[in-house]
Amino acid sequence: MGSRGEQKRRAGGGAGGLPGRSRRRQRWPGMEPPGGRGCSSARGSLQHLLLFLLFVGPFNCFASYSRATELFYSLNEGLPAGVLIGSLARDLRLPTAGGQLAASLLPPLSFTLASHGLGGQYVHLDNRSGELHTSAVEIDREALCVESSGATIFGESIAISSSSPSPESCLLLLDVLVLPQEYFRLVKVKIAIHDVNDNAPRFPVPHIRLSVPENAPVNTRLAIEHPALDPDMGTNGVQTYRLRDNYGVFTLDVEENENGERTPYLIVMGALDRETQDEYVTVIVAEDGGTPPLVGSATLTIGISDINDNCPQFNDSQLNVTLYGNSSLGTHVATVHAVDMDLGSNAQITYSYSQKVPQPSRDLFHLNESTGAIILSTKVDGDTPRLHRLIILGNGPGCIPAVITVLVTIIKVMMRPPEVVPRFIANEVEGVVYLKELEPINTPIAFFTIKDPDEKYKVSCYLDGDGPFRLSPYKPYNNEYLLETTKPLDFETQQLYEISVVAWNSEGFHVKKVVKVQVLDDNDNSPVFSEQLIELSIEENNVPNAFLTKLHATDADSGERGQVSYFLGPDAPSYFALDKTTGVLTVSTQLDREEKEKYRYTVKAVDSGFPPRESIATVTITVLDKNDNSPRFINKDFSFFVPENFPGFGEIGVISVTDADAGQNGWVALSVLNGSDIFVIDTGKGVLRAKVSLDREQQSSYILWIEAVDGGDPALSSTAKITILLLDINDNPPLVLFPQSNMSYLLVLPSTLPGSPITEVYAVDKDTGMNAVIAYSIIGRRGPRPESFRIDPKTGNITLEESLMQNDYGLYRLLVKVSDHGYPEPLHSTVMVNLFVNDTVSNESYIESLLRKEPDISVEEKQPQISIEPTHKKMESASCMPTLVALSIISLGSIALVTGMGIYICLRKERKHHRADENLEVQIPLNGRINLHMLEKKPMEISNI
Repeated sequence: MGSRGEQKRRAGGGAGGLPGRSRRRQRWPGMEPPGGRGCSSARGSLQHLLLFLLFVGPFNCFASYSRATELFYSLNEGLPAGVLIGSLARDLRLPTAGGQLAASLLPPLSFTLASHGLGGQYVHLDNRSGELHTSAVEIDREALCVESSGATIFGESIAISSSSPSPESCLLLLDVLVLPQEYFRLVKVKIAIHDVNDNAPRFPVPHIRLSVPENAPVNTRLAIEHPALDPDMGTNGVQTYRLRDNYGVFTLDVEENENGERTPYLIVMGALDRETQDEYVTVIVAEDGGTPPLVGSATLTIGISDINDNCPQFNDSQLNVTLYGNSSLGTHVATVHAVDMDLGSNAQITYSYSQKVPQPSRDLFHLNESTGAIILSTKVDGDTPRLHRLIILGNGPGCIPAVITVLVTIIKVMMRPPEVVPRFIANEVEGVVYLKELEPINTPIAFFTIKDPDEKYKVSCYLDGDGPFRLSPYKPYNNEYLLETTKPLDFETQQLYEISVVAWNSEGFHVKKVVKVQVLDDNDNSPVFSEQLIELSIEENNVPNAFLTKLHATDADSGERGQVSYFLGPDAPSYFALDKTTGVLTVSTQLDREEKEKYRYTVKAVDSGFPPRESIATVTITVLDKNDNSPRFINKDFSFFVPENFPGFGEIGVISVTDADAGQNGWVALSVLNGSDIFVIDTGKGVLRAKVSLDREQQSSYILWIEAVDGGDPALSSTAKITILLLDINDNPPLVLFPQSNMSYLLVLPSTLPGSPITEVYAVDKDTGMNAVIAYSIIGRRGPRPESFRIDPKTGNITLEESLMQNDYGLYRLLVKVSDHGYPEPLHSTVMVNLFVNDTVSNESYIESLLRKEPDISVEEKQPQISIEPTHKKMESASCMPTLVALSIISLGSIALVTGMGIYICLRKERKHHRADENLEVQIPLNGRINLHMLEKKPMEISNI
């Protein structure tokens, strides 16, 4: 087991089942397999063998195992808990409990993780067997080794590497201590985590845009700047890209750099023409090399950029135009128009005359170089040529000019047409009159002078065209006409009017003067909300700055006058915000329905005119309920006082509970958590009832826990403590504990002194309070002189009142009534107290015979008075007053004597009654509960039959 064994473990310490077979062939120092020389010598001298093992064996083992060792394993990521990674005892060739003889004689092995760091949470090490398993924490290679890459073993099988892992592998490092000292070593365990295809490729952006010039040659390569990402490694990473639709002109290629990163390239495979198609939209798909492969996609938009590859073109090569010789200056002759298929500056066209056009024609006809419009710039006279050939060029940047020929034929007219001469009153620019809307009625626009140049014919005129305009003669002049408005103009209804003043003479010649009226906008319209009442709703406990709605208002005015800004009204709470430009309404804080359920305030839409105009709308917000409030009891503790023997299912009390939520969330159900076999509660009304009648003597109080559960999802609950105290009613008569029998008796010596206690009557009452206050009284007597004994109404003590004489010897029988002070009717018990007055008891049988006889005792119905203040003192005092008055009237002379005698008599009677009341007075205890075990019993001389 020397260094050669160590080298083997370093080279192949994780080689599957081979270490197990090597362990079975291993020989321990100083021992041979059974049947060899060692076996025969062991049979000869077992003591020598044991001594050798005890002294030599441990040092030999310590020398063999106390070295640092490395074990290498490989493992796929994502395996479940309990998968065997490897056996350290087997791979280290350590003896186990089922191994050789030496293993059974040495202490058991112990395997312990040296530290519980990051690696320790992913594995479970059996301390006895040394088996290493996966734990419940799943190993994710991408999370564990973000920047590492390495080989991958497909499937869920586990392989133990026969050599050290690649430096690029993702390693899980563990330090394991092998104990006890005989086997001590530090084992470095390295677990290579192999990648599995558990992640699909993903593009960093969902939409990729790429621009390609339309003159890009075939095989042009353009890099796609947002390649797909895949956390998996090796072949499980992104391998290929493809296009779902290549339109026959595109394809994809992938280039890999020295770091292994793959970048897709778009390759142009055909000719492009922006004028034919200016954009291609397709889907780029990235696919990894896993089994099965996983894919990811993004939208790829390929825009075709324009180049100047088109020149201006005219639709016709020649245009024929006829012009009357009497046409006025500025008459529109024709317009030429060329088309360039390019965009922007590449499509700009200018128009010009060719050098072949003679100067007279250039002077006669003016060409607008931007629009291509040709107008008559000078007056046609008799010397003007009748045919003009105008060659016009359409010029584009970098292009050969397009050519069109305009043939203008002038027709000579012998009679001159009427003339229309305008003189504008309103603002006019190049034949366009500008009027503000809301101008008053009859606003003048222009004067028109109508005349015949030859002064031979009568000329008339009229207004042609639609609009709120009127052309009327301006008297007293014959050839003057005034053009004016007939009603206010409205820019929002119509912005431009085109009318004509037509003049004709008696020969039928017509002349038309076109007038354009442009209506100028004024801030005459207020913004208009799409809804005057905007009703919104939002759940309570919303996130801050939650979106509520987007307000929209329109303004029919144009320009800045129609630009609308939004503002909150003065009644809006401060935590609502309204974007001035977009009209987006938000709430900056969480709303609580229980605090406020409805919000109502105004918002304003203001335009940018001067002065600005505004309109107002109303916003109502309803806060919807969420189950965010537990039921709340009015009190944390409820106490109810119930008389005992209360009938079953009677109402004990009402448990009041509320829930601030609304609807189903605020519905509360009550239930009894304990004591449900005795008590029930009405879920809806909260009425607490007892199923059976309650007896205070069995149990004086009950403590219940009531649970309130609302109807939300999930439901919320709360509990309250209920204390039920049973009030005593007088349902138990006093129980006489002493004397225990009516047949017992007590010997009373004749020498007993007056006032000495003889015996006592002792009773208890299970009730409480006044119901348990007991009074004692003698209601029947029999004996030689029965009045010789009295009983204390409070304590029940029987005492001797007077000295006993020779004639007082004999049996005395006292019937004692024990009564409580219950309400409404006191309860009582009776007991017979037998007293035998004699020096000795010489004949017990005689006394027993007397006791067995039914006593002839008359019952006195006098009730004992306990704690009752005497009420007849005033009566006695009052009874003396009439006597005094009568005596004073009868004899004024003897008033002093009679008064003295009366006062003396009253005082005597008052003292006598007061003394009697004191003897009957008993204090009512505040606590009516009597502990029978705490009462002290007086030793008494008593004899029972």
